[in-house]
Amino acid sequence: MQKHKNGSFSNSLGFVLACVGSAVGLGNIWMFPYRLGEYGGAAFLIPYILFICLFGFVGLSAEFAIGRRCGTGTLGAYEYCWNRGEKRNPGKILGWIPLLGSLGIAVGYSVIIGWVLRFLWGSLTNTVLETDASQYFSEVTAFMGNTPWHIVVIVLTVLVLLCGAAAQIEKANKILMPLFFILFAVLAVRVAFLPGAGEGYKFLFVPKWEALANVDTWVMAMGQAFFSLSITGSGMIVYGSYLNKKEDIPKASLQTAFFDTIAAMFSALAIMPAVFAFGIEPSSGPSLMFITIPNIFRQMPMGRLFAVIFFLSVCFAGITSLINMFEAVTESWQHKFGMKRNAAVLLCGAITLLVGLFLEEETRVGNWMDFVTILVVPFGAVLGAVSIYYVFGFDKIREELETGRKKTLPGFFRFAAKYLYVPLAVIVFVLGLVYGGIG
Repeated sequence: MQKHKNGSFSNSLGFVLACVGSAVGLGNIWMFPYRLGEYGGAAFLIPYILFICLFGFVGLSAEFAIGRRCGTGTLGAYEYCWNRGEKRNPGKILGWIPLLGSLGIAVGYSVIIGWVLRFLWGSLTNTVLETDASQYFSEVTAFMGNTPWHIVVIVLTVLVLLCGAAAQIEKANKILMPLFFILFAVLAVRVAFLPGAGEGYKFLFVPKWEALANVDTWVMAMGQAFFSLSITGSGMIVYGSYLNKKEDIPKASLQTAFFDTIAAMFSALAIMPAVFAFGIEPSSGPSLMFITIPNIFRQMPMGRLFAVIFFLSVCFAGITSLINMFEAVTESWQHKFGMKRNAAVLLCGAITLLVGLFLEEETRVGNWMDFVTILVVPFGAVLGAVSIYYVFGFDKIREELETGRKKTLPGFFRFAAKYLYVPLAVIVFVLGLVYGGIG
């Protein structure tokens, strides 16, 4: 494989940090802490870690490997998988589904990260803590109520990508992801000293073993693990295409899954003990991050400082995820249409902004994200799993997975990939429709 025209990651650390940057997002921050406590506390971690290990080892590995094997991102990868030497190639059409999923998430994400940036500014100026958080949130999420900050988020993402592809993505994540972990660790330590924080730790970590007999616990653990790793049949493929042949893909995949889980745990440790310390009912979703958390900081000594730290951390997580979504779309347009990189980046930013401007209202962006994350993205993930392990074939992708490894893949890998991961990807898609979202 020739070196990708967009460059490559310099080493496995840069690659893993970029992938962690893509995987760590809002789901880790506003969904995981609540689900951990609500579905069994420490008991929830048992199915969650099982699914994280499975999806990371065989799911992420597959997307990284097909990207590196064909040397390009989403559209090119699906064409490659479905190529039978015939004029008609279904992959040319199928690849657009996960790619549109990446673009769709980028549209909604840019709106939400715009809210985060507005709350960061409000924390710096102390506006958020001086007013009622729910009122401030309603003003921010009104129709066209946050356009300048929305634009800033897209401009920042575009600027990173205009400065370069793989190398710039790597540099950005080498700075932003360590800062994310450091800042959340600081928050977690501060929260530990709040009176009453112990109830939050009980909520999170006292195992409710009976929850393991509840089907919903396993369903939610599976959905949380699947979506937390950004297995979309798109974004991780393009990062794989920037990966050197000497790197061990399954090892890097497990490292990505490990650090993604650590990020989720840091979020839980920073949020839930504080929620219980101030006697606030635990919740999930936007209300946790934009209403509950500011109300907590308002009651804390040095709350303004910790509000800044919190929203700055969330900005880092959001921007690094958005970079991956933009890159997936940009690289595919470069490959498919022969576009120059800067033109593709600017077009992606313009489309994301144009569509997003009509979705700035909370209800609208919520409905948009529900459609994309319940229907488009999981279906794209299923297409990716089937295309790689069945259409392209396990034996071919195994060659790529073993390139850069000192040992061959363990014997159970084939069974786990073809008969556990692929069926579970289908189940995630179906259950998402049944439950109205599980990720």
